[in-house]
Amino acid sequence: MMKRKSISASKASVVFFLCQMISALDVPLDSKLLEELSQPPTITQQSPKDYIVDPRENIVIQCEAKGKPPPSFSWTRNGTHFDIDKDAQVTMKPNSGTLVVNIMNGVKAEAYEGVYQCTARNERGAAISNNIVIRPSRSPLWTKEKLEPNHVREGDSLVLHCRPPVGLPPPIIFWMDNAFQRLPQSERVSQGLNGDLYFSNVQPEDTREDYICYARFNHTQTIQQKQPISVKVFSTKPVTERPPVLLTPTGSTSNKVELRGNVLLLECIAAGLPTPVIRWIKEGGELPANRTFFENFKKTLKIIDVSEADSGNYKCIARNILGSIHHVISVTVKAAPYWITAPRNLVLSPGEDGTLICRANGNPKPSISWLTNGVPIAIAPEDPSRKVDGDTIIFSAVQERSSAVYQCNASNEYGYLLANAFVNVLAEPPRILTPANKLYQVIADSPALIDCAYFGSPKPEIEWFKGVKGSILRGSEYVFHDNGTLEIPVAQKDSTGTYTCVARNKLGKTQNEVQLEVKDPTMIIKQPEYKVIQRSAQASFECVIKHDPTLIPTVRWLKDNDELPDDERFLVGKDNLTIMNVTDKDDGTYTCIVNTTLDSVSASAVLTVVARPNPPLDLELTGQLERSIELSWVPGEENNSPITNFVIEYEDGLHEPGVWHYQTEVPGSQTTVQLKLSPYVNYSFRVIAVNEIGRSQPSEPSEQYLTKSANPDENPSNVQGIGSEPDNLVITWESLKGFQSNGPGLQYKVSWRQKDVDDEWTSVVVANVSKYIVSGTPTFVPYEIKVQALNDLGYAPEPSEVIGHSGEDLPMVAPGNVQVHVINSTLAKVHWDPVPLKSVRGHLQGYKIYYWKIQSLSRRIKRHVEKKILTFRGNKTFGMLPGLEPYSSYKLNVRVVNGKGEGPASPDKVFKTPEGVPSSPSFLKITNPTLDSLTLEWGSPTHPNGVLTSYILKFQPINNTHELGPLVEIRIPANESSLILKNLNYSTRYKFYFNAQTSVGSGSQITEEAVTIMDEVQPLYPRIRNVTTAAAETYANISWEYEGPDHANFYVEYGVAGSKEDWKKEIVNGSRSFFVLKGLTPGTAYKVRVGAEGLSGFRSSEDLFETGPAMASRQVDIATQGWFIGLMCAVALLILILLIVCFIRRNKGGKYPVKEKEDAHADPEIQPMKEDDGTFGEYSDAEDHKPLKKGSRTPSDRTVKKEDSDDSLVDYGEGVNGQFNEDGSFIGQYSGKKEKEPAEGNESSEAPSPVNAMNSFV
Repeated sequence: MMKRKSISASKASVVFFLCQMISALDVPLDSKLLEELSQPPTITQQSPKDYIVDPRENIVIQCEAKGKPPPSFSWTRNGTHFDIDKDAQVTMKPNSGTLVVNIMNGVKAEAYEGVYQCTARNERGAAISNNIVIRPSRSPLWTKEKLEPNHVREGDSLVLHCRPPVGLPPPIIFWMDNAFQRLPQSERVSQGLNGDLYFSNVQPEDTREDYICYARFNHTQTIQQKQPISVKVFSTKPVTERPPVLLTPTGSTSNKVELRGNVLLLECIAAGLPTPVIRWIKEGGELPANRTFFENFKKTLKIIDVSEADSGNYKCIARNILGSIHHVISVTVKAAPYWITAPRNLVLSPGEDGTLICRANGNPKPSISWLTNGVPIAIAPEDPSRKVDGDTIIFSAVQERSSAVYQCNASNEYGYLLANAFVNVLAEPPRILTPANKLYQVIADSPALIDCAYFGSPKPEIEWFKGVKGSILRGSEYVFHDNGTLEIPVAQKDSTGTYTCVARNKLGKTQNEVQLEVKDPTMIIKQPEYKVIQRSAQASFECVIKHDPTLIPTVRWLKDNDELPDDERFLVGKDNLTIMNVTDKDDGTYTCIVNTTLDSVSASAVLTVVARPNPPLDLELTGQLERSIELSWVPGEENNSPITNFVIEYEDGLHEPGVWHYQTEVPGSQTTVQLKLSPYVNYSFRVIAVNEIGRSQPSEPSEQYLTKSANPDENPSNVQGIGSEPDNLVITWESLKGFQSNGPGLQYKVSWRQKDVDDEWTSVVVANVSKYIVSGTPTFVPYEIKVQALNDLGYAPEPSEVIGHSGEDLPMVAPGNVQVHVINSTLAKVHWDPVPLKSVRGHLQGYKIYYWKIQSLSRRIKRHVEKKILTFRGNKTFGMLPGLEPYSSYKLNVRVVNGKGEGPASPDKVFKTPEGVPSSPSFLKITNPTLDSLTLEWGSPTHPNGVLTSYILKFQPINNTHELGPLVEIRIPANESSLILKNLNYSTRYKFYFNAQTSVGSGSQITEEAVTIMDEVQPLYPRIRNVTTAAAETYANISWEYEGPDHANFYVEYGVAGSKEDWKKEIVNGSRSFFVLKGLTPGTAYKVRVGAEGLSGFRSSEDLFETGPAMASRQVDIATQGWFIGLMCAVALLILILLIVCFIRRNKGGKYPVKEKEDAHADPEIQPMKEDDGTFGEYSDAEDHKPLKKGSRTPSDRTVKKEDSDDSLVDYGEGVNGQFNEDGSFIGQYSGKKEKEPAEGNESSEAPSPVNAMNSFV
């Protein structure tokens, strides 16, 4: 069963369409249908009922109508037929009923005044127009009159009458002067509704002779002017004040009638001095809200669109200080007729029933009368199918002859309403007006409205089918509207298809197919997001969309719901909007709108442009006191980022002009602050606003404020007393800053006395300085010290006392009872007795141990002395000596240290370190390979660290798969340096392990590989042997010997000994047989081996070495450095060679004057060597023949011969300083000075430099 359904408010967009369709059934609008169907006339356009025309132009009286067949037109004038053909001035437009009256030929428009009515007629009936009253506009002149001047006493009221001529329509009134300037109006002077000019009281300034009333007639576009009115105001003293009196309306009550829907205007103008004030009320009710307005300085009450409810009593009250007066206006709202239900056209089929209803209301209630085809229904031809029942005509079983046009007239004394409604009786089969195969496109999940506009008489029934052979559509998922429209409330993708509309009545049947396509909705899958952007930065909004592929979207960007600014900074991309160099004007809401032919989506985001705040304004100083002042300011623009705080700075124009200092800061909500001030400062203040973006520019400085001088409030800080010499005391302090002086003439009173001695204070006043030296003091005694500030106005408060000391001197006593306890071969512990504190003569800083190696016990060889220093802070009585060499003889002494320097050394103490394990043999060479033997040669360990007892050799064969065979061990006497291994396998690779031993144990081993030969030929494999290392703290020199093919590319692999980490690899450039490993860790044992690129598994045996300990501070004597010794020897040798050559040349060549040689040779610098003796040039001197004296050229005293020491280069490295914690553990550094070791073990008497010693102190 078909279902009818009302349209909800949410579907307001559909309502208009449906309403059109419903009305189209009553009066079909299809042009083709209208051409085929008969239809009674309908008036479509007519002139207004009250038609005022311009008498200077042709009169046009409109009357347009439609119908089928087209209607003919006729007119009546003043109730009688108006024969147009007999009046040459009147014509009717073709195919129209509009009349045109030509008055350009001297005919007056007044001749055509009257009441006109138009009739439009065809075979189906006649429609009539309203009664159109034609009246020409009139703008008469003012009558001439003699106007007497108005003499008025100051304070009296005055009314200047306009009395304009009566025109049609009434003119618009205004007052101006001779210069055509409108006269000013106010509560005192104003124009009434009748055009008169009212003065509640006149003033002397009202005197003038050109009060002119003008009347403007809009229809004729003319302005008429009244004669000027003169007003002269004369003064009387005193001016008498008067209570209010009404100038208009008069009396206490009046009546007013207004029609419904019009504008109600009520007026009250009062006289009085002072000028009265007008107030309006409605008795027994409220003035209607939203429709009430006050005009003319509240003298006029205006209520728009009045209704019967606005009837009642309205009271105006005029009041001044002397009293009040009121007037009551009784308002009655009448009503011309207005429609409740206007009759509507009827389209009926033969035999159907229908009604015409004509209902109207008004005050008084209007009477209803009916006409048929323009004739009162009482005298019209009889029609048995109709029956008149007051405001209703009832039709029963109509026939085609019942077609007619009916007129309903509703009238009362205030007007009338006339409406035409036809009854058209038609017998028509169904027609579908919707075009065939019309395509409807909708978005999924939205309603789909499929049209089936139809017409037929009787009214057809509508059915819908889906598909060509589908079943009839029923169910709650569809809505069937009365106008034939099919609604699918929620269309889905499967709703797509062909829909068939079938229309049936008793005269026939028709159908129409339409197509429905359901599209995917357009979506914004990435919407623009809220942005907070700093000024001058770049902002970007994204708008990424997804849409149905068959729809073409268009994207628009709006700013604040308006078009984007025409600015090249706005760049619109495919999916984004970019704003370059953002300014404050770019603040706002940006909307991305995506439109297709079916839907529209949008998304918005706000752009907030932030910046540092603007500087504060209007700084003001108030509440000035000696030590405080109040500062206030007005914040600048926040620039969309709230101000978090204000920073207040000050400038001291008296002491530091141009320099701004921080004073304080307050929260951003605060705009005043109480500031503390110092005396004798010329203050200026400025304020800086701070927000999350940053600090504003400083505000303009405030006015200056100079505070009065006062005594200093504070004394100097950081007072200290430290002697620079043993007999003085240096007193220092931090001077007061300029504004801390509190006044001119800043000075300091310096006082001191020896502590714990009953002495008086000694004082001295000094200028504005920060130091004073007291001379002639005992050595290192405590003093009480105080420094007090003063200025020209007096002293600061009494200062606090501090303790200082006079100057220090070197300690007098050496530590006693020095004992050494050797812990192991590299560590010893030293004990000593502390020195008496009095003998320190200063602040005890600690003790220093000087120690040095005398000689190695395993080698009785002289060596240079390298003194090392360890410093122990505080009053320590022991210390640890690390890093000693095993099996060596050492000396040490101990010294106490104070702030001045070191005291005398304790007597030297000799101690010896026990044996240790030796280092690896210095080298291992394998030579003379034969079929079954190899020769091994080695060097003794660089550091035997004791008496060598033997060497241990281990070796084992290596097969082709690099697997190791059984290990063979041989012990070799310590005095041997070579060995021939026999009974070996021929053409076999062996790996050798070699190390030395002392009584303590075995040292590090060195490895090597070698191969016996086959058939007395060269070894099959190349080899790398004799890998040696020379290590320093952070680097090591690696060298080796290579036997094999030329152009081998070597690499060095190394790692920490005993570690499981992978070997590190360094490539050797070229075919060199040495390499320097850098970046090593001091004091660490390393393993190293050398290999050749391209020979898999071919590498040397491993070698072990240890880097030297960390040297944090070194005392270096350049004369003991190897590079320096070598350089000096080279220089000496070069000089000696040059001298010998010169002597030989002189002996051979005799004397040659220099001048002659210069004449002969322009440039002696480039003379070649003589081929016979290789000497340079030919210069000679007699003195060159003198023989050299023996010993005349000797090496520098600071050079060291090689045989003086056989220690390694590490022995000549830089010394080491060190410190220990209180438990004696090592925390310090080595430091020392290398000196030549005296012969026979005699000790050097040279003391270490105090400066070097202090450098090592921690």
